[in-house]
Amino acid sequence: MQPYVITVDGPSGSGKGSLALRLAKQLGFHILDSGAIYRLAALKALKQEVDLGSEDELVVAIKDMQIQFDSGDELTIPYLDGVDVSEQIRTEKTASAASILAAYPAVRECLLGIQRDFFQPPGLVADGRDMGTTVFPDAKIKIFLHASTEERAKRRYNQLINMGLSANIGDLLSEIEARDERDRNRSVSPMVPATDAVIVDSTMMDLDKVVELVLSHIEDVNNHKV
Repeated sequence: MQPYVITVDGPSGSGKGSLALRLAKQLGFHILDSGAIYRLAALKALKQEVDLGSEDELVVAIKDMQIQFDSGDELTIPYLDGVDVSEQIRTEKTASAASILAAYPAVRECLLGIQRDFFQPPGLVADGRDMGTTVFPDAKIKIFLHASTEERAKRRYNQLINMGLSANIGDLLSEIEARDERDRNRSVSPMVPATDAVIVDSTMMDLDKVVELVLSHIEDVNNHKV
């Protein structure tokens, strides 16, 4: 079978990162955590104290960053310029900065080639917000994973607490709502399902059930049943 791409798009906290990692391990595919790429870019900019309102300064700051991912037990492990920055990129400060960066066309263009280079045999699972619409529009399989805002805030809260970080669920809910609004309404690559994506609502499903459902769909596609 020819190498192919599976895209997993959706809002923050929908579980797309965990789903993508499980799919990649199950299928033996490479993984692209595109949200982490934007967070890595944001972290680079924050470390250099770049003005987040200056698109030109941001492009200069991130154009030479070196990134790579390792597969962890539950999350991908991101490296920025050779340093494991797992905890730093998962703070709300970095997440909010990443959402701001993602609205700039020049920043997105700068990171587009980096993302596409992750597609190598035997295949790639790409997780993000515009993987199926912009980065890999010809992907063989496209999933759009969603969940209620309240459920996503709860998941994010538990994730941060388990990492030993402080969190307030009310603040998280407000931040997620604001991020969703920015991501859905940005002029470039807004967060919307691809027209040929399968939409999965994970609000009432645990990860095992979501994985089972998506793997069944992948099998059907590969066997030409859909």
